[in-house]
Amino acid sequence: MNNTAYIGLDDTEEWAKFSHALNQPQQVWESHVVVDGMHCAACAYNVEKALSSVQGVMSAEVNATSKRARITWSADLTKPSEWMDALTRAGYAALPASEIFNVDERRKQQRLMLWRLVVAGFCMMQVMMYAYPAYIADANDMTADVKNLLRWASWVLTLPVIFFSASPFFTNALNDLKNRQISMDLPVALGIVITFVVSSAGTFQPNGWWGTEVYFDSLTMFVFFLLTGRWLELRMRDRTAGALDVLMRRLPSTIECLNKHGEFQRIAVNRLIVGDVVRVLPGEAFPADGVVIEGVTSADEALLTGESTPVAKTMGQEVIAGSFNLLSAVQMRVEKLGGTTRYAQIVALMERASIEKPRLALLADRIARPFLIGVLFAAALAASILWSDDHGRALMAAVAVLIVTCPCALSLATPAAMLTISGALAQKGVLVRKMQALEALTKVDTIVFDKTGTLTQDQLTISAIQTHESYSSEQALNIAAHLANYSLHPLSKAIVRTAQAQSASDFDVREVKEVAGAGISAFSSIGPLKLGSSLFCGLENLDRMATSSVHLVSEQGWIASFMFEESMKKEVRVSIEALQQQGIHVQLLSGDNAESVEAFAKKAGIQHAIGACSPQDKLMHMQQLQQQGHQVAMIGDGLNDGPILALANVSIAMGQAVPLAQAQSDFVVMNNEVSMIVVLLNQAKRTMRIVKQNLMWAVIYNVICVPLAIMGWLPAWLAGLGMALSSLLVVGNALRLSSFPSQIFASEQG
Repeated sequence: MNNTAYIGLDDTEEWAKFSHALNQPQQVWESHVVVDGMHCAACAYNVEKALSSVQGVMSAEVNATSKRARITWSADLTKPSEWMDALTRAGYAALPASEIFNVDERRKQQRLMLWRLVVAGFCMMQVMMYAYPAYIADANDMTADVKNLLRWASWVLTLPVIFFSASPFFTNALNDLKNRQISMDLPVALGIVITFVVSSAGTFQPNGWWGTEVYFDSLTMFVFFLLTGRWLELRMRDRTAGALDVLMRRLPSTIECLNKHGEFQRIAVNRLIVGDVVRVLPGEAFPADGVVIEGVTSADEALLTGESTPVAKTMGQEVIAGSFNLLSAVQMRVEKLGGTTRYAQIVALMERASIEKPRLALLADRIARPFLIGVLFAAALAASILWSDDHGRALMAAVAVLIVTCPCALSLATPAAMLTISGALAQKGVLVRKMQALEALTKVDTIVFDKTGTLTQDQLTISAIQTHESYSSEQALNIAAHLANYSLHPLSKAIVRTAQAQSASDFDVREVKEVAGAGISAFSSIGPLKLGSSLFCGLENLDRMATSSVHLVSEQGWIASFMFEESMKKEVRVSIEALQQQGIHVQLLSGDNAESVEAFAKKAGIQHAIGACSPQDKLMHMQQLQQQGHQVAMIGDGLNDGPILALANVSIAMGQAVPLAQAQSDFVVMNNEVSMIVVLLNQAKRTMRIVKQNLMWAVIYNVICVPLAIMGWLPAWLAGLGMALSSLLVVGNALRLSSFPSQIFASEQG
């Protein structure tokens, strides 16, 4: 039976808030949810298992660090309430990732956890106060009645710790047993129960089989340390996922909308439709993609485009959903809403990246469950070694093993670092689409650049137009613009922009097809047309100038040639030099004529450049490099270079104009700055250094502490402290990635 709390999510109108359709009939959906109650890789495995057990769930991917899950499901076979209810039965709570109440729910959980921590801390101090005399008093300093009174007081004060502070451990452990699974809470709960039973027996029957010792101080201490560790870890995890959470909370919940009476009325943003006119006040975020129709202001687009300085917005200019209005009230016309906005595409990419698991994280996930099973056997071994000497001491040795060998540090080592760096890079204008690519980037020895739009300024200008005597420059430009309007290539944009400035007239084109890296073909009132490179247009002998050019031809022959001026981005040369200083071999491939490419490469400081490359030529060159044993990164516009980006070991798309849903790349550099390639490479290397440091610490910690615990030389309270500190050290080390070195081109800082 479904949990009634989730029935509302079965309304198809609600699906778009946390899901998107993967196919046209909209029968297969991908949803993102936040899962509460996960603490380690074993928990993530349990969540994936619970979701995958539901008929209709096609796949489930879970990241314990970001506490997010991505579920692919068939609407014909299941509904959200069914797989949400499966999570509840497995002992976990879930919320749609985009729900506004997600923040309030998390605060509620944090307050409850803080109360548990406060109660454990208060009781721990009181119990230690009652235990202190037993440590310092001589044999005859206290009577038996006083000892019993102090033990009884300690027992009473331990009850709130057991039944309130430690209750999440027991709840999760019982769910594990009920579902025949295992997570880190099972050995922790076992350790708490064993310690309490042994200590209670020592209190009620001091001369009994369990011995005379009590461990209430150790019990309250390691519960307090565990809760402290989880509390701090939760705060640190919130910081590692901060960029995504901040981005998801940028849209306003309400906005002033112009109603049919000509008055502005505040309404919910989800009631907006395309064409609405809204007024955005200073300090508010723009609720949708649109165009300013009244007013002048500036917008903060840092998290959306990587542009660190405010961007001026005047009448007729586009504004982006999620960017902040800084100066004055403006009116805008809504043009895109919901999943079609660039904001939604960025959130979707970051959500996907937050779920991605690099190779090292997958390894940790695979060993987490066997590791915990091994912990139980190690605890049994520790108890058996000391059982003949002292039953109570033997059981406490087992408790120390159960507590100290928590796999948290191991399972957090990689994802904490990856999540932190992806958030930090997003704030700098670089989106990480595939986490595995960060590791692959550290192995790259060759970087291949495309030229136009990647190393050149976006705003190309037409420097000259040569036409057939039958056409004027204006006519040729008008025809070319109607073809170029179907392309996102920078040269096409320059043609369209120039034609619009000259008030181009209508011209009918149909059956328009773009050949990536070559040109555009179409049918028109004057017959078949082609716009593109000399090779594409059949004019191989026409290009002999060191400049970029595009040609327009009809069935009758050549119509016009358009020459362009393109200036190199100011940071290109210093960025190329920084890459070469790190031993990276830099190459340039371009479809432009060879002379212009050679001239540009010399200016940029690139030694190896090839011009007049077709997409097939680029693919062949990439294959040759890889066959020679090179690890190659390709940097292009993300759309026209789709095939070669897909073939490269690492692919990086440049530019804000790239449709994010179509970009076939591992990274997207939204601010279009070539210097970010150097930053990305350096930060990838720094990330892998920190991941290796984390893994090394986790291994060393277990190698040292487990034998000590098995031999009974590690008290339970110290085991709890060690476990908490090990997790905090790993997450804290990962947080170093949230700030970049002051020297942007420094390569050896870590």
